[in-house]
Amino acid sequence: MSTSMIEPGARLAGRYRLDEMVSQTEGASFWKATDETLARLVAVWTFTEGFPRTGDAVRAARATSRIADSRVTQVFDADDTGPTPYVVEEWVVGQSLTDLLKQGPLEPERAAGLVAEAAETLATANATGLFHLNLTPDKLIWSVGGAVKLTGIGVDAALRGIAAEHPAREDAQGLGRLLYAALTGHWPGPGRVDLPPAPLVDGLPRRPALVASGVPPRFDELVGRSAFQAPVGPGPVGSARELAEALADVPRLVPIPVSPAAAPSAPAPERGTSRDTGQIPSAEHRSGGSRGRDRGGRAREQTAGDRPRGNSPLPRILMGAAALIVFIGVVVGAWHIGSSMSDGGGTEGTEAGGSTETDGKEGDEGDEVQISPLAPESAQIISDGDADHADKAELTIDGDPSTAWKTSTYDDVDFGLLKNGIGVVIDMGGPVELHSADLDLGPGGSDVEIRVGDDKSLDALQPVATESGIEGQNSIELDDPAKGRYVLIWFTDIPQVDGGWRGSINEVELHGKS
Repeated sequence: MSTSMIEPGARLAGRYRLDEMVSQTEGASFWKATDETLARLVAVWTFTEGFPRTGDAVRAARATSRIADSRVTQVFDADDTGPTPYVVEEWVVGQSLTDLLKQGPLEPERAAGLVAEAAETLATANATGLFHLNLTPDKLIWSVGGAVKLTGIGVDAALRGIAAEHPAREDAQGLGRLLYAALTGHWPGPGRVDLPPAPLVDGLPRRPALVASGVPPRFDELVGRSAFQAPVGPGPVGSARELAEALADVPRLVPIPVSPAAAPSAPAPERGTSRDTGQIPSAEHRSGGSRGRDRGGRAREQTAGDRPRGNSPLPRILMGAAALIVFIGVVVGAWHIGSSMSDGGGTEGTEAGGSTETDGKEGDEGDEVQISPLAPESAQIISDGDADHADKAELTIDGDPSTAWKTSTYDDVDFGLLKNGIGVVIDMGGPVELHSADLDLGPGGSDVEIRVGDDKSLDALQPVATESGIEGQNSIELDDPAKGRYVLIWFTDIPQVDGGWRGSINEVELHGKS
């Protein structure tokens, strides 16, 4: 099936529903889609029949999926063996650098911090042999969850047939152009970019410090050494790693988001990827006061003078008097009931309705008290192949996050094609009701399922939660409590690390009712 024949609503691999075509390039289309199996938004590339670079794009996507950096756009699936080749990626929601610059250049520290994140990400990709070669401000995203995302690594170049004799240097130049744009609000390079072009002097872009005020000399020089390979200072910057090292001391500050004054509030942020995000609370959060907005969209304290005029206080007085009468009636009635119960019906009252203290323990408030850390009895490794380092399973529940169970190190993705997954099954010693799980995982981003059941065989344990690309400490809330004796933390995909692919669990803490 060619791309030109695909319409919204079509399904790929029986699970990816194409909802809306976002863009189209020569030979490929980019879709907003839904993964119906996991009920989440995804991005999908499809390719026209006979497109000569389909195989290159699919191979690049597979290689990108193995980059151990959560700031790289995740690749979930890629296949070119069927009638409709496709690549399935993470659907990134946020503001691109282009969006952030619509209201002018960023503060120098913010600009440098954002580009430093991109440089670190690209340095990790370059170390695996993958390059971008097509960096523009649209590729650098500040997500709604407060994390940097760099899109298009590997895939962009493959789709467009872009190659470079010195790819590391090309990426260093691309990062330098991003820094120029972030500092000045102008674009100094090629490509279709929705920013004004950099002003020229003798056919070359003017230095950032001559375009925008307040640009520190070190950033001005770094742009020249990277974007334009100027032989100044220590000399031209030849790789993303060199640029990342030059910006290693820059604080990672949150870019100021671009949003209208009346925009709805953003969803709660997910854990960011920055080493030092430096997010500053909003004025509302700092003051704790109730605020309105003036005509310019600026927040202001609401005072007595802001109250609507022309309202008589009489209705409020009448309502207050009525409320007082009702309150007195309730108090008198309660006193009579309490007196009658203490005069001779105390025992019957306790049996029929229970005392206030007992009701508090058995009601909803008591249920909340019962949700607490669960005490596991033992842990063991299960797999549909060999059990990796089975003697280390207990380290996942020993209460010490400095100890860990790790899978074997595999020579290839997908567990070296030897198995479909591996995990730790925790025996709770009896039935429990699981509400949440705190997982402390190794670096790189793993795909994990949580399964629960009364039998510790893989087929008997039912999935109750799924997470993709997670690392470090994660608190996973179940949509609905799950009951069973055994809880399985199951790796379906593990990240690339030094020497191969390996997953690890430092600690598991389960919460619920026993």
